[in-house]
Amino acid sequence: MDLGLGGKVAVVAASSQGLGRAIAHELAAEGASIVMCARGEERLLAAANEIGAATRARVVPVVADVSKPADVARLAEAARGAFGHVDIVVTNSGGPAPGTFEGTGPEAWQAAFEIVLMSAVELIRAFLPGMKEHRFGRVLNVTSITVKQPVENLLLSNALRAAVTGMARTLANEAAPFGVTVNNLLPGYTRTERLTELAEVSSARDGTAPADFYARLEREIPARRLGEPRELAALAAFLASERAGYVTGQSIAVDGGWIRSVF
Repeated sequence: MDLGLGGKVAVVAASSQGLGRAIAHELAAEGASIVMCARGEERLLAAANEIGAATRARVVPVVADVSKPADVARLAEAARGAFGHVDIVVTNSGGPAPGTFEGTGPEAWQAAFEIVLMSAVELIRAFLPGMKEHRFGRVLNVTSITVKQPVENLLLSNALRAAVTGMARTLANEAAPFGVTVNNLLPGYTRTERLTELAEVSSARDGTAPADFYARLEREIPARRLGEPRELAALAAFLASERAGYVTGQSIAVDGGWIRSVF
């Protein structure tokens, strides 16, 4: 299937590893030019070089912390300087620290607010005007299954990823007349560095081995396995495509059936 991504330009946040990297690779494989960003320069450059070599796409790495508005502005300037305009923006960030309500202080709330919600707001704010001007745009927010079914001990993720979802659903209606779609990707338990972090936290809290943590998750998932980053990336590529122009305001899970709700 030709997704029509040849000649398109995509900015993918937090893309040196995990889901962001998988999405950047998939979009590049479909013909898009890519602007990647992450905080760590060494890992970012390695990922950009590997994706460029594997796909022959033009890949521009920009060291940036998306929780800082000044870095987002610099990222946008670099993207426009390299390509003139941006067609696709994938908002993504590291997950906030695990914890309960009583164990989460004001500093943790503020940090999570900046990295989860405001990073998405600032990234969209940076690129939406150009998309509206070109009468084409795709905004993809990588959120979490927690927006539909909260997960124990992930208070900050449960709260702030839901905030991103509400913002995106409102924006979808505002942007639709301009040919811009806004959708959310809800990854389930997927083999990433974030899952390794959660396994370590669980091990420290309960004294269980990481292998037992993964086994418990697999028992909860109807597919009886963890997801792979490329499976979420495949959905991202479709939603970024011209063929998905009538799909907007949606929150779509890639979770092996873990979410039990009807909607």
